[in-house]
Amino acid sequence: MEKRTPNSVIKVDGLVKRYGDRVVLNGVSFSVREGEIFGLLGPNGAGKTTLISILATLLPPDEGQVLICGYDLRREADRIRPLIGFVPQELALYPTLSAWDNLAFFGRIYGLRGTALQERITTVLDLVGLRDRAGDTVRTFSGGMKRRLNIAAGLIHGPRLLLLDEPTVGVDPQSRNFIFEHIERLRAEGMTILYTTHYMEEAEQLCDRVAIMDEGRILALDTPKGLIGLLGGGVIHMEVAAEHMEDLLSAVRALPHVRAASSRDRQLKIETRAARPALLELIQLCNARDIPILSLEVLEPNLESVFLHLTGKRLRD
Repeated sequence: MEKRTPNSVIKVDGLVKRYGDRVVLNGVSFSVREGEIFGLLGPNGAGKTTLISILATLLPPDEGQVLICGYDLRREADRIRPLIGFVPQELALYPTLSAWDNLAFFGRIYGLRGTALQERITTVLDLVGLRDRAGDTVRTFSGGMKRRLNIAAGLIHGPRLLLLDEPTVGVDPQSRNFIFEHIERLRAEGMTILYTTHYMEEAEQLCDRVAIMDEGRILALDTPKGLIGLLGGGVIHMEVAAEHMEDLLSAVRALPHVRAASSRDRQLKIETRAARPALLELIQLCNARDIPILSLEVLEPNLESVFLHLTGKRLRD
């Protein structure tokens, strides 16, 4: 009988992965609930692909514990593999085979045969909108169609958990929206999905909860709304000459729409209760004191500005 853990399909505790002296994952901990879409949001090189490869049993962890559907990844990987579908960044397809034959190949790996295999192929081709292209070779497909077939291959055996690593990289907007619709449909049917991306709008649109990653660490984890709430009404970066900084900082902190303010070199970082009124207050303050503003940037609340707030870097740097 399949072992189950209520409310937790993935549980990761203190996960560490090294390549030589380089620490790629540094004490990562989180859990994923049954039936949710959980996003890993971060720039290229943050450790997302390494993490998802460990969850897919393709890489061994160096330290920490991973439980998937209640099974220990180190000791029970053979029990885990049938329960997960993995859709990697790189296309895992045979270009000279038809869509049907690709799915038949992957289905047989999972032990599907005969009528059961044919029914699953038809089901997943319908799901990704490629049934009318079942007999065409993959090399004739557009990039978006290949991505959709890649997802179908990960679903062929009816997994309980789907791991999607940057599934929309390089696809056109129409195919991206098509992928979104069917990910949401899978969630509605009860599937648990782990989704890695460096597109903040994807995480905001799709994910129930999001972990923001950078340099092998999880910096924050919450619902998209909760993460955006970290910024309050937004953040303003303002640069002035160094000689004005000390006196200006205390005055900025006293403004009605400012929650907090800090300085570094010649730049003020101002966390606001409401960005637009705070911006007007700042401009009026500087004008009254005859302080030139050298540069000004307003970060409206969204996941990308949260990432910049936490790391000092943009998601796609």
